Amino acid sequence: MKTYDAVIVGSGPAGMGAAFELTQQESNISLLILDQEKFSTGGLRNDCKMNFTFPIGFPLEYWNEVQAKNYLKKVSVFLKPAILQKKHLEIYQQRSRRLDVNLIEIEQTHLGTDGGLVLIKKLLAGLNTRGVELSLGESMIDIDSKRKTLTTSGRTIGYKTLLVAPGRKGFRFLQKLMDTLDVQYLDNIVDIGIRIETKIEHYPIVNDYYDPKFHFPEKVRTFCTNSGNAHVVKENYTTVHGEPYCSVNGHAYSVNHGKENGLVNFALLKTVGLTEPLASGQMFAENLGVQAMLMGGGKPLMQRVGDFRLGSRSKTASFNDDLYDFKPSLRTCCPGDISLAMPARILRAIWKAMKKLDTIVPGVLHPSTIMYYPEIKLYANKPQYLDEHFRVNGSIFFAGDGAGTSRGITAAWGSGIRAAEGMRQYL
Repeated sequence: MKTYDAVIVGSGPAGMGAAFELTQQESNISLLILDQEKFSTGGLRNDCKMNFTFPIGFPLEYWNEVQAKNYLKKVSVFLKPAILQKKHLEIYQQRSRRLDVNLIEIEQTHLGTDGGLVLIKKLLAGLNTRGVELSLGESMIDIDSKRKTLTTSGRTIGYKTLLVAPGRKGFRFLQKLMDTLDVQYLDNIVDIGIRIETKIEHYPIVNDYYDPKFHFPEKVRTFCTNSGNAHVVKENYTTVHGEPYCSVNGHAYSVNHGKENGLVNFALLKTVGLTEPLASGQMFAENLGVQAMLMGGGKPLMQRVGDFRLGSRSKTASFNDDLYDFKPSLRTCCPGDISLAMPARILRAIWKAMKKLDTIVPGVLHPSTIMYYPEIKLYANKPQYLDEHFRVNGSIFFAGDGAGTSRGITAAWGSGIRAAEGMRQYL
């Protein structure tokens, strides 16, 4: 059995941030990164949109403004982002304030899905130069925290200190691990919403501000805007009971990629905080996903705004070239009525936000605009941490979106650095 100074589970931004920090501070460290996927995963791989302004991406229960800005400086020095310019922001902000909406000014950069893959290759090459061992396609199966050993899909590994950073898709894996380690955690907050797709001419703010961050009343916000060569995509999940369901997401290629389709997509999400006696917010969200699949014959739902406003379901004819001016970028969805699958309280809050958004950016409620459902964000684990470096048990640390320490690439990277600072005392 080989023993490493440090083992990192997860090769996304949090894992990479920790790895670069550890190898920079400890030149002779033996470090292994595991990932169950056969490629490096995380937000860097999907659209690669990065925000560099507090509080975007930083859960306030774990970060204050001074901490976040300190780690953002470290992330910026390492990633050297080319910040996108914004125009006419004060006009949109004035319109927003009249409606009790907050448009947050964010420093951001966008590499696109293609640019993100280039960055990942560069980062992996940098880790290799530093002597980091990367094992893709190897899953962590079990842990013995007393003996400081991991059982993986192929071997048993020893460690001095361990970081678990599985990302959003790893929320259930993380819950099982917390149960094994007797780590207390909360699982009561989820984000439920829709993804909007329309022509750029109907949402022209993206020409001035690539990923505008609108915060509406009732805990509704815009999230993950993509434009130019933008596409809505389907993500496959499985519930704790083994039932398959889908969630939608969005991505875009960089401006250098060409072949722009003239579309824009973004999510409108409502944060839902659940209280007792509900056992799991994640299971609540999964049930909504399964219900949507039932309504869509195993596919996500899509509905034109024009049909929705008339109280009618969308049909196949709604997505032809008839009166509507574009075809959906994700065609493997079922035309239907999202109001039959989405809880009324959530839908009402989102529809109110959409009407306000249409006042701020006239055109977004064009009849051709498509609403895809569901978009579900499963990263609500909130472990009980033992210190400021996200330690949960002995020399074991968590970081990243799956562990609730971040919501996005830059904050995940920062949380990886913060965890690495704590891991060093066990080397």
